[in-house]
Amino acid sequence: MPRAALLSLHARVRSIRPTALEDPYLIQVWGPRYSVYVVPAPDVAVFTLGRLSDDPVKRRDAYVLADRLEALLDGRRMLMGELGRALGRHSNWLRLAAPTGRLLIHWDGARQPTIWMVPPPEVDPETARREMARRYLHVFGPASAESFAEWAGISAKAGSATLQSLRRSLTPVATPIGEGWILSRDEAELRADTEIPAPARLLPSGDTYSLLQGLDRQLLVPDAAHRGLLWTPRVWPGAVLVDGEIVGVWRRAREVVTVQPWARLPKKARDEVEREAASLPLPGVDREIVVRWEAGPR
Repeated sequence: MPRAALLSLHARVRSIRPTALEDPYLIQVWGPRYSVYVVPAPDVAVFTLGRLSDDPVKRRDAYVLADRLEALLDGRRMLMGELGRALGRHSNWLRLAAPTGRLLIHWDGARQPTIWMVPPPEVDPETARREMARRYLHVFGPASAESFAEWAGISAKAGSATLQSLRRSLTPVATPIGEGWILSRDEAELRADTEIPAPARLLPSGDTYSLLQGLDRQLLVPDAAHRGLLWTPRVWPGAVLVDGEIVGVWRRAREVVTVQPWARLPKKARDEVEREAASLPLPGVDREIVVRWEAGPR
């Protein structure tokens, strides 16, 4: 969600303000798995065209729908529900045009998204998909073709073919959960001594750091009981990082941040978590942030 994207930026970039997502450099799209992603404007093609189906019928339908939307909007912007009614279809159907790279949205996480059309990206879908795979491996690697396909919302066949096309620039890696791939250019960085991690960070629900599936989750959170608390069946909580390790989860209701650590934290760590919570750029919250500590599992 866009609000989560704001907190993800805050965890990585200094001086992020509550209005940061209003910067024209940041664009919202329906990206992998038709979730809302905030991406840099030059990367729209990577996270849209990169997901375009290889099925000729589905690909044609996406372009036909984009043409219909462009004709109906005629340069205007319209709410998602209103646009769906104008087409006589459920509004969720509109998302099928997103992989063409011609449909942009703006959503505040509460009301309906606003939709408008832009010219098609000047890149072919295969090039966009290869670049999307590079981004995935750079952030999530070591990773497999299967995990890439699941994350991207494309077929397993397409995921395998894409990584196969990049083989000359990849290096195989053995991990405790099986073999994976990294970008060869990332090997030196992965072998280097790690930098000193931030004392505390509050990563939002769906943050890239924890956006894992299947066995990949075991590498991040070894304890199965704790995995069940982070990756819940419904809406995921955020992850609490202390010195670079996930030590609990958190949720927020207005100005109240509830933190549930999985083990007793020393006072210094608790102070750092509260300091991080106080710095969160929260639009519409004009009161001082209050941290409520909740007992975790024993």
